Amino acid sequence: MAVYSFDGNDLKLILHGSVELLEQSREHIDSLNVFPVPDGDTGSNMYQTLTAALEEALLLETDHIGMVAEAAARGALAGARGNSGVILSQILQGFAQTISTKETATASDFAAALDNGSQMAYRAVMSPVEGTILTVVKKSAEGAASRRSVDLLRIMAAAFKSAFTALEKTPDQLPELKKAGVVDAGGQGFVTILEGARRALKSASPSTKWAAIAPSGEKLNILPASSPINHGAAQSIKFAYCTELILKGGSLPQETIKKGLIPLGDCLMVVGSDELLKIHIHTNHPGLVLENCLKHGTLHDLKINNMLEQNKKASLPDNAPVGFSKMFGIVSVGAGAGITSIMKSLGADIVVNGGQTLNPSTGEILKAASEIPAEKIIILPNNKNIILSAGQVRAMSTKEITVIPSKNIPQGISALLTLDTGDDYDTAIKKMGAALSAVRTAEITRAIRDSVYGNLNIKKDEYIVIIEGDLMASGPVLAVLLEDTLKLLGEGYGRLVTLYCGENVSRESIEELTKKMREIFSGNEFEIQDGGQPVYDLIISLE
Repeated sequence: MAVYSFDGNDLKLILHGSVELLEQSREHIDSLNVFPVPDGDTGSNMYQTLTAALEEALLLETDHIGMVAEAAARGALAGARGNSGVILSQILQGFAQTISTKETATASDFAAALDNGSQMAYRAVMSPVEGTILTVVKKSAEGAASRRSVDLLRIMAAAFKSAFTALEKTPDQLPELKKAGVVDAGGQGFVTILEGARRALKSASPSTKWAAIAPSGEKLNILPASSPINHGAAQSIKFAYCTELILKGGSLPQETIKKGLIPLGDCLMVVGSDELLKIHIHTNHPGLVLENCLKHGTLHDLKINNMLEQNKKASLPDNAPVGFSKMFGIVSVGAGAGITSIMKSLGADIVVNGGQTLNPSTGEILKAASEIPAEKIIILPNNKNIILSAGQVRAMSTKEITVIPSKNIPQGISALLTLDTGDDYDTAIKKMGAALSAVRTAEITRAIRDSVYGNLNIKKDEYIVIIEGDLMASGPVLAVLLEDTLKLLGEGYGRLVTLYCGENVSRESIEELTKKMREIFSGNEFEIQDGGQPVYDLIISLE
């Protein structure tokens, strides 16, 4: 049966189908990591991000597709985890932006929305790389646009076919994928999302469509019990009116508009283009919000909801303190009791649990930033897969946010070590940023499968060494691997080697190992710290 238009309930159904298939496939997608280490989390990140989008969409009791799409985009933005999750959230942002004013959408609207989502995803990445999810999304949009049909199912089938073809070609575009014998994990995740959406819409009948959608915003049984977004009770609401609108005009000054709205409430979002901005804010004075916006353009699709009466919130809870007692605050990401303790002792106000295999969402980082009694916040992601999620906080927070792009735990600790009690915000940012290049990092873990990477023939369960993000060595004996690692990092008189012990190794064994290393590298200083981190037996820094 052909589908010539779809509404908000259909979109909820589509999201449900995608979440369900993604949940079934996420372990396989996780396994597509080019390194044979237990930190492949692309599938899990995309699943959790899309789950957050679906849960936010289900809170709306409407079939207006523009409103549902925008709710899903908000949920994805707050729930985005890892690079793949952030990219997916941007795809949904672009999709929602295209159909935001529509009550129902057509097949051609779907194709246009998919194309806009692709463009927003490319803009979100500083240096886009072909052969990744970006290529797969772009090709799916091209496939949808090339299929001349008014039937949504045919358009979706064309998008899926083009995406799948692009996915199969990713190993030809990225040599590391070909060496590992895998396709791009993010691309596989997006293909899975498209297929789940197509299946859900194709199999739906008037009865099954409503059975698949939980009424009144109730959670679906397939979803985890806890959501990345914590919807607080009405008694905790500080600002009563959820105010949303679309502002249209020419050369809209986005930053100026945002600064004018900041004093009027919280949960502010100002996103879009120079011609069209979507504005969302929780406020006690919606009239002032409208007057502010009218200075710059015309108002459309205005919605003002009394959240106290509804006893629910349509975005993140307000946990921001009433007053500020610190010049600036620091949010750091880390995993392991030892790592957390070290970071806090060096000045981190809040350490968000996360890292390899556990990427915190944008919403979790935003919540941490909101809880610190400071107007200015520095974020240390300490993992290359968390930098984009941390960057999203800037657009969602009413505070001034700076992300120091630390890619690993030693870089984050090195940045924290530069802090002085008398530093102001700008001074701290400069010193912390400069500290990133002062430390070299290596990680030692065990391979989870047999693999060939470059000239390395890796066997399951043997040790592998990753230096500055590149897999450099492997072998069965930890002492030999550690010696090789220190030689590769670069030895030198007076240089400090710090070994952070993981949760799966004993302090005694590492102390015995370090004793041998001191004899071999007599010019270096050695220090052992109980990190307690998962995944990596040793994290090594050289300063």
